[in-house]
Amino acid sequence: MKAQGPIGVFDSGYGGLTVLRSIQSLMPSYDYLYLGDSARSPYGSRSFDNVYDFTLSGVRYLFEQGCHLVILACNTASAKALRTIQQRDLPIIAPDKRVLGVIRPTSEAIGNYSSTGSVGLFATYGTVLSDSYRIEIEKFFPDLKLVQEACPMWVPLVENGELDNNGTHFFIKRHIDTLFAMSAQIDTILLACTHYPLLLDLISNIVGDRAEIISQGPLVADRLHNYLERHPEISDKCSRYGTTNYLTTDDPAKFEMLGTQFLGKSFSATKVHL
Repeated sequence: MKAQGPIGVFDSGYGGLTVLRSIQSLMPSYDYLYLGDSARSPYGSRSFDNVYDFTLSGVRYLFEQGCHLVILACNTASAKALRTIQQRDLPIIAPDKRVLGVIRPTSEAIGNYSSTGSVGLFATYGTVLSDSYRIEIEKFFPDLKLVQEACPMWVPLVENGELDNNGTHFFIKRHIDTLFAMSAQIDTILLACTHYPLLLDLISNIVGDRAEIISQGPLVADRLHNYLERHPEISDKCSRYGTTNYLTTDDPAKFEMLGTQFLGKSFSATKVHL
């Protein structure tokens, strides 16, 4: 058997740290290598080709560092690049390795939370434009009504630390009002961007008891745990010393400062070039 390696976690920047946080909490014994492409963030408004190229370069780098399994902890990368990488690239560059995203594990579970059969979704323009969630959810919950709303201002607000003020409240309430105007039956809202959990308290306060708010991290962590139990041939290739290393393509000091609010604890990062 080839040498074991950490589970790679790739994101366009900081948001994937919220997913990593949930994964670490559920499976603390595994080793992880997080790579945030913060120099080229955000991915949400970029073209499909750009997102694919950037994501593939990140996946290749993590493979080179010994990762046998890579999680795309980024909705835009999962929507715009995952399928092509899985179907076209992996059979050529690494047929014995795996790349998983966040959309399918979320789609497998989200319908179980709704009683009315109407689910709202907040995401970036790129994720909404791809329609990836509708396509995946229909495979598991064909009768579910999905209402999608793109929120382009939310990521910049989070990354600038504007989590709770009058301006932030305005932009969040505007999109919540738009979502419910499209369907008053919504009883579940999915935060389909890994930045959005930092706005959870404010979103919940505005939504009130109209709907349950679901963050992706716990769903992705649960499905990853299940995946590794079902695929011991992959699990056996993942090292388990309880360590995590953090890489960024931008300034490490800035990545550490902003990343702390996503991960919930301080950490040290190293700059790399893709």
